[in-house]
Amino acid sequence: MIDANLAIPLALWAPLLGCVLIWLLDKSPNLREAATLVTGVILLGLAITVFAAVGAGERPTYELIQVIDGLPIAFQAEPLGAMFGLIASGLWLVNSVYGIGYMRGHNEKHQTRFFMSFAVAISAAMGVAFAANLFTLFIFYEVLTLSTFPLVTHYGDEKARKGGRIYLGVLMATSIGLLLPAIVWTYAIAETTEFTPGGIFTAHMDAVGPIAGVLMGLYAFGVGKAALMPVHPWLPNAMVAPTPVSAFLHAVAVVKAGVFSILKIAVYIFGIEFLHETGASQPFMWIAAGSILLASAIAMHKDNLKARLAYSTVSQLSYVTLGAMLATQMGVMGGAMQIAAHALGKMTLFMCAGAIYVAHHKSLVSELRGMGRVMPFTFGAFFLGAMSIIGLPPMAGSWPKFFLMVGAADAGQLAIIAVLMISSILNVIYLLSIPIQAFYMKPAEGDAKPQGAEGEGIKWGALKEAPILCLAPPMLTAFGAFLLFFFSGHLYDYLTPLMGGVHG
Repeated sequence: MIDANLAIPLALWAPLLGCVLIWLLDKSPNLREAATLVTGVILLGLAITVFAAVGAGERPTYELIQVIDGLPIAFQAEPLGAMFGLIASGLWLVNSVYGIGYMRGHNEKHQTRFFMSFAVAISAAMGVAFAANLFTLFIFYEVLTLSTFPLVTHYGDEKARKGGRIYLGVLMATSIGLLLPAIVWTYAIAETTEFTPGGIFTAHMDAVGPIAGVLMGLYAFGVGKAALMPVHPWLPNAMVAPTPVSAFLHAVAVVKAGVFSILKIAVYIFGIEFLHETGASQPFMWIAAGSILLASAIAMHKDNLKARLAYSTVSQLSYVTLGAMLATQMGVMGGAMQIAAHALGKMTLFMCAGAIYVAHHKSLVSELRGMGRVMPFTFGAFFLGAMSIIGLPPMAGSWPKFFLMVGAADAGQLAIIAVLMISSILNVIYLLSIPIQAFYMKPAEGDAKPQGAEGEGIKWGALKEAPILCLAPPMLTAFGAFLLFFFSGHLYDYLTPLMGGVHG
């Protein structure tokens, strides 16, 4: 068994070595894709090693280099980071299987570059997950942005280039213009950027107190990957990318790195007790609540399926930010569990969208009437993923919503409970309407539908599902969201150290 302290650097280097192998095997697609999958299996094993060690009470560490005093490039695994690392590595493996099926099904060009960029991006995501301080997190945060840019612009047409410019422009502008100054300011006050239980600002209350709200604002909007409105436009514009990229952006690494960073900064830099006493997080609690409702309202009016799911992601990400800004134990727990539940649910939905496109080249919600009769497994998985995103039992997404409501009650914010309930109703409208019309509505007159879609029920001989590599992954993640509902108590126990000393 590999030592957990060694597993951290190996988790950073394994995908990079995999990237080199993918490049060397450019002319042998089967071997190239085997290299991707083997790398994914190895990375998942390393993430499990770290996750198990943290669960046993260890805090695996690794220091790469001491740049200057107080600013090392260093790594330490704690419960939140270990969970994120496990989610990212596990779903990257699933997404790689799906990506192989999708790229082959479409005979896409530049597949080697595509999988190489994925490998570099997951290495950066692992760096974010295990970062021991803000300095290290910032470095890998930027690498994650740069390595996913070729994925967003994969098609190379004008639409892709425009989406890529917005993607890179917003994320780099927020990180360099807001996040970096916040980190420098933090170091100037505390002479460290190390993630510390209880927060490093608790020892500098006099210096930070008057400017706590300003600093929190720099972090909240500087971490642009959290897609808090109004710094969210990069996310819907990134939907010009192939569907495996969309799944990676929304479920595996990019947006999860954003909300993970927000939660980690709230807990380990400010300290939840500090935020509660100063009230510095309250304005951003309301901004997150507004983002939840506004993005949901926009999603309802999007006919393009990926665009609808993109705005749904903007809304669902803000649940994590809201949990951090509530500054209560249950708020933190709800935000942390939302990272896991949303990853499984939203990845299911995006992979289903890709499967529909691969099998029938349909991308609009209005084109999906009757499609459940020829793609019952795909739309069945979509239904389960939607249930989880909405927060309906027995799917994993119900627990984060519950804990967020308890956290809002603890904070005396009854209006936030109303926001969460309204959001769930909106989710029902724009998500469940899709499988309902796919299974129960007939195609409109004149719609080009495959034989079987116009009937009254499912005819098993007339099914036209996507290839198995595109179909099996969303079914697996949908089942994972179902299982997580029953094992959420174990995840709660695992994440309990996050709440140490937090206001109830």
